[in-house]
Amino acid sequence: MSTESSNQLSELGARAKQASRRLARVPTAVKNSALERIADGLIANQAELLAANAADVRAAVERNVEPYFVDRLTLTAERLQAIAADVRTVASLPDPIGEQFEQQILPNGLRLHKRRVPLGVIACIYESRPNVTIDIAALALKSGNAAILRGGSDNLASNLALLRVISHALMNAGLDTDAVVLVNDTDRARIIDLLHLNDFVDLVIPRGGAALHSLCRKHSTIPVITGGMGINHIFVDDSAELNQAVEICFNAKVSKPSVCNSLGTILVHEAIAHEFLPLLSSRFGVKDVILHCDLQSYAILSAKADNCCVLVPANDLVDWDTEWLSLTAGVKVVSDVEEAIGFVHQHSLEHSDGIVSTNPDNIARFVNEVDSCGVFVNASTRFNDGGQFGLGAEVAVSTQRIHARGPLGLRELTSYKWICEGNGHVRW
Repeated sequence: MSTESSNQLSELGARAKQASRRLARVPTAVKNSALERIADGLIANQAELLAANAADVRAAVERNVEPYFVDRLTLTAERLQAIAADVRTVASLPDPIGEQFEQQILPNGLRLHKRRVPLGVIACIYESRPNVTIDIAALALKSGNAAILRGGSDNLASNLALLRVISHALMNAGLDTDAVVLVNDTDRARIIDLLHLNDFVDLVIPRGGAALHSLCRKHSTIPVITGGMGINHIFVDDSAELNQAVEICFNAKVSKPSVCNSLGTILVHEAIAHEFLPLLSSRFGVKDVILHCDLQSYAILSAKADNCCVLVPANDLVDWDTEWLSLTAGVKVVSDVEEAIGFVHQHSLEHSDGIVSTNPDNIARFVNEVDSCGVFVNASTRFNDGGQFGLGAEVAVSTQRIHARGPLGLRELTSYKWICEGNGHVRW
């Protein structure tokens, strides 16, 4: 990297820092106006946005990338409508900035409270997801934070087009266009430089694969929140209503297999395995799901002449620790809830894990002992999402245990300061 590139990135960070200080003072109505203008711009500029995205998609297809990658990269008219709707939802949510909480009066008469404030500048590094550009911009603006976006080379044309919409909306709302900036240089070396901008950036959020997360944790001089990867499980216990369990597993796997909250492995209680697994195979067969089966589930399903899925003997050294991101799932038969929980502990990335059961004791034990950021009872893991949780959108789904876990929405992008009010109080 040249010295000029380092200087340019530092200048970008300095501009974003100044913008964040101005944005922290902006009234809610102005921020909401900017968000509504972004939503309007997504629809008004649909043709330009889809054309830019189509160029990115064509390039990806020519490189023979995996189908899940293409799916993540692709924008459609319907997806743009959904993204715009999410932006409007963020505009409609209460503004967390300035919220006062935990008020108290000390015995000496001092009045204390905490006041919610923005984090400052958030840098998000992500791959192949143009929708993330809008999600982060919307949540950062509403929570009073500036955003530095660094997408990959795969979605550069899409991101540049989306940034034009964002910048135009900010300008027309009377806001600083440096509140949302894009790192145009997609050389991977720029990531290292961005991770060293601790004078200007307050938080780094990577959204990508294990290699990106590892790179950020290793090199960043700025706090990092990681997430967005899931090896997710659903345990179907012996008390489950089987048709309900089939539909939950079907939704969790096939509704959008390329995302981090999709189902990875189905754990089936041995007492219902012979009845449940054929039902599951029949439903999954509609979408040509490939099942990587342990010995017991393979024996049950392969003995059925009407089995509807492609069956693959599971590789115990690899399959249970694979994030499939496709129409593929693991299947394992377990003896009880204790074995299911132990398996989850061993293989989960603590993203989204669930139980299908009518047994309150098993449900309580699973919920208490599985420490994923989202634990689901008789519901699809696909609900682990900022929009589904009423947050409007999300910057990421954090699987860490510091500051915030799960979908990172408006409140999760804030900190607080103590306000101490006295009446001539002094301390000796």
